[in-house]
Amino acid sequence: MPKDKKTIRKASKGERIAQVAAIPFRVNEGGELQVMLVTSRGTRRFIVPKGWPMKGKSGRQAALIEAREEAGVRGKALKKPAGSYCYWKRLSTSFVHVVVTAYLIEVSEELDAWQEAGARQRAWLSPADAAVLIDEPELATLMRSLSSADLMPAVEAMADAAS
Repeated sequence: MPKDKKTIRKASKGERIAQVAAIPFRVNEGGELQVMLVTSRGTRRFIVPKGWPMKGKSGRQAALIEAREEAGVRGKALKKPAGSYCYWKRLSTSFVHVVVTAYLIEVSEELDAWQEAGARQRAWLSPADAAVLIDEPELATLMRSLSSADLMPAVEAMADAAS
């Protein structure tokens, strides 16, 4: 549950609350797009790394932090969000409606040890295979919409900007 009182009040009134997610990705040797999913700590379902907005951090910055903490990857976040999806988050005594803004993270490093390594498993999958494993219908739809042809112009633009 979020720590700030404003978000807790919104959730207790039944209002939607915001989260940020990371969709780590890479393009394999065959030119095929792969995304990384991680298991949730509680139910062990496959999800994307996500968390609450962080004070003083942009959504992109928060997504990078979530990717490092939950999936053990580092990289660069694409500037434009990949999209958003909604889901019902289970709390101890209720459910809250959460709107998640998802950012694509081009993975440059996969860590052997990371903060939540003991609590999560991770897997590289095609977007179509990832969509089958994801329980949230809107996130599954977002996954199915991803293609390397769509991502490569943004990745190339980031590389050009870095050089």
